[in-house]
Amino acid sequence: MQILINNPIQETWIFSLIFFVVLLIFVRPRKIIEWFPTSVTTELKGLSILMIVLSHIGYFLATDTRFLWPLSIMAGVGVNLFLFLSGFGLTASQMQKNLSIGGFYKKRLLKLFSPFWLSLIVFLFLDFFILKISYSWDYIAKAFVGIFTHADLYQDINSPLWYFTFIFGYYLLFPLLFFKKRPWLTALFLYLAGYLIIYYKPAPLDYVLHLYKLHIFAFPLGVLAAWAVTKLKSPAILEKLSRGWWAISYYLAIASLLALFVYANINSGIGESASKEQWMSILAVVAICLVFILKKIEFRLFYWFGLYSYEIYLWHWPLMYRFDIFYRFMPAWLATVFYLAFFILLAWGASKLTELITKGKPRPALIGK
Repeated sequence: MQILINNPIQETWIFSLIFFVVLLIFVRPRKIIEWFPTSVTTELKGLSILMIVLSHIGYFLATDTRFLWPLSIMAGVGVNLFLFLSGFGLTASQMQKNLSIGGFYKKRLLKLFSPFWLSLIVFLFLDFFILKISYSWDYIAKAFVGIFTHADLYQDINSPLWYFTFIFGYYLLFPLLFFKKRPWLTALFLYLAGYLIIYYKPAPLDYVLHLYKLHIFAFPLGVLAAWAVTKLKSPAILEKLSRGWWAISYYLAIASLLALFVYANINSGIGESASKEQWMSILAVVAICLVFILKKIEFRLFYWFGLYSYEIYLWHWPLMYRFDIFYRFMPAWLATVFYLAFFILLAWGASKLTELITKGKPRPALIGK
């Protein structure tokens, strides 16, 4: 159920202060030895899932949208960042290992579906036995194969799973369209595939097509970025530019990119046009990725959330909306802190259980290597 917050602005200030203090406590120095290493992409995954969770709380769980503003305005950017990182990670990995089509599906789809099936089974049981909610066999069958054609936050078993269907399509197409020597061609074909879906408007996707329109460019852009990174020389130049007189330009560039990120989020184009909203979101994604590439510190808090970002995505919304265990008992700022900590622990446990079941190494397959 939705939550009523008596003083949303004060609650937001308290939460923000605690969050940023914790963020700074776990800052560590970083030496730039790669352009876009796994440690950085994992941090960005953590930032992405926080964008989404805080947006879902501020704009859909709370009855007053002033709660968590402006931390709550970046859901679209978070989704596009997920997609970008997924395209980047899959391409970087495939360029190194070059799995066969069958090998790709066996490895990637198992990692994609195992955590998803676990969360789906749990929520089906919880809905049935606790909330007395049942679903048609047709709905359940489609859910288990990853088909979600609605994204109703208040009616679907887990509305954020529209994203699962969306990226599942990319996973199916990726090995078929992958060209190791020309990944830019893969990016082009993947974008065209998304464009054709938007253009022909297949009837089964009527209720989610508006979401697809906002995110068809991010995954191909990630593929393109992975190819571009292979063309770059050593990042040692960044270490040199951050010292001496060059440091002024270096830190000015970071500040400018942060300003661009804030501008793109505030002027997001929401409510204007899908095209503007998508491109402002992509602008924000590019800006924040460049900031994380350039920065000489590590945000360990983002890294921890990034390790289990996929699992958090799968579990967070139904637990907060249907089975709220914190907001009903404590102030909103404290409940939000508790939920973030709880999601980390739950995602870690779900990851370990998935590992035990599949006897593999659990990774957040949706959003990276």
